[in-house]
Amino acid sequence: MKAFAPGSVTAVFAPTESGDESRGASMAIEDGIVANVQTAGETEIVLDGEATDFEPVEGVLAELGVSARVELDAAIPIGCGFGASGAATLATAISANEVFELGHSQDKLVGFSHVAEVEAGTGLGDVFIQSAGGLLMDGGSGRKRWEPTDAVEYVSFGGMSTSDALGDEELMARVRTVGGRTLRSFPDEPSLERVIRDSWAFARELELPTGRVEAAVREVESEGGVASMAMLGETVFAVGVDDIFPNRTNVSHHGSQLL
Repeated sequence: MKAFAPGSVTAVFAPTESGDESRGASMAIEDGIVANVQTAGETEIVLDGEATDFEPVEGVLAELGVSARVELDAAIPIGCGFGASGAATLATAISANEVFELGHSQDKLVGFSHVAEVEAGTGLGDVFIQSAGGLLMDGGSGRKRWEPTDAVEYVSFGGMSTSDALGDEELMARVRTVGGRTLRSFPDEPSLERVIRDSWAFARELELPTGRVEAAVREVESEGGVASMAMLGETVFAVGVDDIFPNRTNVSHHGSQLL
């Protein structure tokens, strides 16, 4: 049984004081991960044809109380700021729920996936965006959702360790302050262009961009577009340009689903 979950790109985030959730502005994209779950005597994870360890996927299966072979087909880079671990975990949970006839609601599956991500240190809320689709923003007064139609281009130069970043208390304290201020500054219905522009200011204030990221953003700006860095990865995403970057996608309005 196959299920799909879109990738997600976080533009701005601010961890809550508890450290197990975050507020932010993020969008789901049509590129994502397909999970094919099959019954098995012991859990085995295969990513793009190769056996691998995938802690949050293993964690959500354990939470569901099942063992399975999970074949993951990724159309997004892993560990580069696209919420790949969340997409893999959520798609696995949705597929396993069907295969094993567990009867859990979508909200319950999202909750299980979120806990698995937090415990693995791989995410603080990607699965909520990936379940709902669209552009989601939460500045502290509840989630708001839009369905932008902008085409999104992106390029990835490599990954950053999400677990290391989330475990860096000094960095997360700065992110909480700067991210909270940025989120509060947004109007009630910001355009995707506005979100990305403010995201870039957020990233620079935190001194996160690498030289390659800065050069890519300058290239987009020279062509009249706006760009920023995905949180957290050495990845640049942009709107308002054509054929600047090798990858082009759209905001996913549908979110995760069985296939």
